[in-house]
Amino acid sequence: MSEPAAAPAAAPGSSTPSVLAALVAGLRGGGIEVVDLTAPLSSTTPVLQLPPQFGQTQVFELEEISRYDDRGPAWYWNNFRTGEHTGTHFDAPNHWVTGRELADVASVPAHQLVAPAAVLDFTDEVAKDPDFLVEVEHVHAWQNRYGALPDGGWLLVRTGWSSRSHGQEAFLNADENGPHTPGLSAACARWVAEESPVIGLGVETVGTDAGGAHGFEPPYPCHSYLMGSGKYGLTQLQNLAGLPPTGAVVIAGPLPIVSGSGAPARVLALVERAGQPS
Repeated sequence: MSEPAAAPAAAPGSSTPSVLAALVAGLRGGGIEVVDLTAPLSSTTPVLQLPPQFGQTQVFELEEISRYDDRGPAWYWNNFRTGEHTGTHFDAPNHWVTGRELADVASVPAHQLVAPAAVLDFTDEVAKDPDFLVEVEHVHAWQNRYGALPDGGWLLVRTGWSSRSHGQEAFLNADENGPHTPGLSAACARWVAEESPVIGLGVETVGTDAGGAHGFEPPYPCHSYLMGSGKYGLTQLQNLAGLPPTGAVVIAGPLPIVSGSGAPARVLALVERAGQPS
């Protein structure tokens, strides 16, 4: 039987309980759960494939430096090589030509890496149609039920696509006409970028755009509109089923690569669990 969490300590010089102490108590007592939204990063992690005339991203690779041997008797470590946009990763505004003069991933303000989330669930629709597109009307319907999107927060689109992440072929779901994966329509991407209060879009698929977005106007509208508006992307998220429609707080931790267009990220969510001690 676990011991009850200690009462939050008062802030220095105050009789008011410390907010941070209350957070720690909630984490220790089970009232706040940490949900890992990150896909494991390995050589089998699916990666985006572009037409052959374009440059391609690097599959994740480890190169052993030493492993308790004559190269280093007491330590194990590796070099690694991969693309900035491999696995669960963060898109910075300068990733797309529309945001070429805007922030790189190292310049993203730290306070924006911790933000509330709205989770929109389209798993049933995507199970019937892998090319399903989220329209502005879908977002409005969600808002009519749950309230406004969080100012300065994330719009996370749950599709169930992470269940395919065990292999490249199933995840990209491509045929002779290209990949078939869900996403936002061009109109919805523009609305999220230019009219909604969120700072970015998070998805379960290999990129923020739908598989058929090369044929949209403009092509790849999530990248074009969001990056051009100084907003961000999170891709290849997992475990969105563990998040409520509202109330979760996302912590996104990309590597601060100077001049980088993005970076692999560890993405966590804090979720309050009803009936648990706070």
